[in-house]
Amino acid sequence: MPAPIRYVQDSPYFPPEVDVVVIGAGIAGAAAAYELAKKGVSVVLIEKGLVGGEQSSRNWGWCRQQNRDERELPLIIYALQRWDELAGETGEELGFRRSGLVYASRNQDDINAWEKWNQMAKTYGFSSEILTAARAKEMTPGSTTAWLGGVHSPTDGHAEPSLAAPGLAIAAQKLGAKVFQQCAVRGLDISGGRVSGVWTERGLIKTARVICAGGAWTSMFCRRHGIDLPLGNVIGTAFRTKPIEQAIALPLYTPGFACRPQMDGSYTMSVSGRGRLEPGAQGLRYARQFYPTFKARRKNLTLNLGLSPFFNGPEAFGRWQMDGTSPFEKIRILDPRPDMAMVQEGIDAMRKEYPAMGKIQLEQAWGGMIDSTPDAVPVISHVGKLPGLIISAGYSAHGFGIGPGAGRLAADLANGDTPIVDATPYRYERLVDGSGLNAPGMM
Repeated sequence: MPAPIRYVQDSPYFPPEVDVVVIGAGIAGAAAAYELAKKGVSVVLIEKGLVGGEQSSRNWGWCRQQNRDERELPLIIYALQRWDELAGETGEELGFRRSGLVYASRNQDDINAWEKWNQMAKTYGFSSEILTAARAKEMTPGSTTAWLGGVHSPTDGHAEPSLAAPGLAIAAQKLGAKVFQQCAVRGLDISGGRVSGVWTERGLIKTARVICAGGAWTSMFCRRHGIDLPLGNVIGTAFRTKPIEQAIALPLYTPGFACRPQMDGSYTMSVSGRGRLEPGAQGLRYARQFYPTFKARRKNLTLNLGLSPFFNGPEAFGRWQMDGTSPFEKIRILDPRPDMAMVQEGIDAMRKEYPAMGKIQLEQAWGGMIDSTPDAVPVISHVGKLPGLIISAGYSAHGFGIGPGAGRLAADLANGDTPIVDATPYRYERLVDGSGLNAPGMM
């Protein structure tokens, strides 16, 4: 595990029937459960492992509007508003701070892209500061690079991955939601062509509405019911340093590393855009849809080929029965190995850029599996061919910050309420009929 995640106590009573079942207790699922409970809906949040145990505790912790795909901007703007509200509203510490984020670069193409993006974002009411070379240097005191420029988004911030999903799950419990861990959902009960319940390893829960927020496992779960969901799983690496006298005060992105200062003097770090592909049956199934993105980002991806992903984990072949062990029970928490060469590269880049932190040391590194869509925009949507099912997945390495907004949107859809934002960009059908399946925008 990347860090000790906050413990969530299971609810005492396993109900036979509820209004909504949420599958998957990452940030999107926990937020959906909280928003549904806030609406007065009876809801169960079910997790095969631990609340927040997979990618929701393995990310950088950044909560950013800056550099988002335009299709995500309305939802992330709302999500930042919710991050501001949630600590006071729930009484739970989620670690959110409006710290601001800084990007610095020596590449004119980067700066041009940020300037173009900023002009677009102004139409949504968001504005960031394009940094001159002098201003970029001023905002990165102690750095050695003569930056060409950068961007500062003062209203962005960060939250704590080890606290956020658990805190929202506990807040949902306070409002009457029930939470069960180490309890896989094996599949859906379907009657008359629509959802009528979920089959769990503890038995059937009757419900007419299900939100599937299963992260990297979502496509496998959907295939069990004949629903084609093109997701590509990428293994990312992040790491934490030992505490040191900090020379970087704000979350910072540079071409060589990205970091988030922690209150104890350590840093959470990664190298932006880097990942590893270990394709199995699912990777081959959707290779055509992902080839354009793979081709554009090939230099930042490592490709590892082997047989194991074809038989184990979310990329694997297979069907299973509702009264038999499912793949979700065989691997309770995905824990892929980190890329230690990338970790060393990031540490070396920080030491070179900030000589004052020349003695910084690694504390821990970890891997996480990231579920991505071909256009890098999530699916938050009803599924027309199976009424009662809502998918919330495909967050494409930038889902943590948008989590509270994604949870609210999924809750609105499940409860038949007017969506908090236009849900059209997140519709499921675009992935299978090609309508509006545009190239990925800013990441």
